[in-house]
This record gives sequence, structure tokens and C-alpha cells, in this order.
Amino acid sequence: MKSTIILIHGMFQNAKSWEPWVKHFTEKGYNCIAESWPLHEGEPADLRANIPAGLGELRLAAIIEKYRQLATSQTEKPILIGHSVGGLITQILVNEGLAKLGVAISSVAPNAMITLDWGFTKNSALITNPLKGDDPFIMDLESFQGSFANTMSIEAVKEPYERTATNDSRNVLRDCLGEDGKVDLELPHVPLLFIAGEEDEIIPYELCEKNAKAYDDELSSTEFRKFAGKSHFICCEPGYETVIETVYNWIQQKEDMPPSAV
Repeated sequence: MKSTIILIHGMFQNAKSWEPWVKHFTEKGYNCIAESWPLHEGEPADLRANIPAGLGELRLAAIIEKYRQLATSQTEKPILIGHSVGGLITQILVNEGLAKLGVAISSVAPNAMITLDWGFTKNSALITNPLKGDDPFIMDLESFQGSFANTMSIEAVKEPYERTATNDSRNVLRDCLGEDGKVDLELPHVPLLFIAGEEDEIIPYELCEKNAKAYDDELSSTEFRKFAGKSHFICCEPGYETVIETVYNWIQQKEDMPPSAV
């Protein structure tokens, strides 16, 4: 058995979104763990129809702690792959020395790092709106297609929306912009791969690249890949196989290198 891979989803998704990734990496011999955030367990359609009590009060710290415990419970340091807020959690756990390798896909950037891109500003403001208090953000089909999977038609989005989309806590993104979303970018770290979608309306590729380039340690490996025509739904939208293969090849390359070379 090869290394353990822990897959960390982001907002408006749960572990169901990782099914193609689990299948691919399991077939390659990896032990894959894809667990949902607290209050995100179950079928997304059921979670949308029956909003879990307390969802609106869910905080980033509770989610980080779940994956921190999951990582430290492994017999060896795992490979972490995270999407969106899951990408930020990957960066945080790498910063804590809990990973063998880290892959951050469309990652929410640490340290309140932002961009003036209109899509980023609009979507961040809608989610973090302080006037909404602890009311969960309701992810309907139109919002999902307009911001999350904007490269797909409304007809094409219906099936993946029904299968993967969840509502979420506004407090999670608010916390990402505060103390709980901080990373020491000067520390040495294990190899990190940053992936971005060129058409992402939630985390623009420019912000992903800025995030990757913010790491200061010259002896640590930090790489960036941009995928044309991909949205924030990059892990599941048509053509996701290319993204998986890129991640797989990068992991293979880094695992085959002696520790002093990575």
C-alpha cells in the first residue's frame, strides 16, 4: 500500500465531491480518506432539504481540528489534497508539519490575502455579509451555476448540483479572513502544488498564483498550475480527469525523489 491521501472539500460540497478522486487514487494503490466537514455528513440533497441544526454557527477552527486529528492519527504523515477552504486547511496543516505533501486546489488564500477581481469581491461579499448573522448561505441551482460552475450550462449543472451541492456556514469564510486563516509563509515546508482554474469566479487564478508565490523559503518546493476553461468546480466538472492526472503525476514525481531533493 502506498501513502495515505486525505481529501479535504471546501464550502458548498461534502465528501461526495471526491468520489472520482478516491476511485482514481485507490486504483493506483493509495489509501484514500475523504470525510465530510462537521454537519456535512450524508447525501447533499438531504442536507439541502433539511438544514442541519447549528450549520450557520459552524466555524473554521472546528473543521481544521477534525482534519488535524485525522492527519495525526495516521501511522505516517499523509498526503493532503484540499479544494477551496480545504486548500487553505491543507496549507495550515502543512505549516504545522503534519503532511508528507500538499496539494491546494483553488485555495482560499491565507492571511486575508485578496484580489480586486469583481467575481471574487462579489462572491466573498455575498457569503460573508455581516447583516445575515448566523443564517446559513443557501446554495440554489442558479447560484451554483452562476458562480461555482460558471463554465457549465444550467442544464449541464443540474445533475452535479443535485449530487454534490450543500448549503453552508457564512462563518467559515469569515474565519478564513481572520486569525484562524493565518499561515507562516516564511517557514520551510514540504512540497506544495497549487492548482487554479482560469475561469474561476470564486478564487481567481491570479489569487492562487499570488498565494503560491507568497511562500518565502527558497529551499522549499512550491509549484503552480493553471487549467484553461476550468471554474471553481474544477475537481468535478467535465475534464476533471486531466486535473487528477496532473496531481497524480506530481505526487509520483515528489514521492520518487529523496527527501533532500524535494
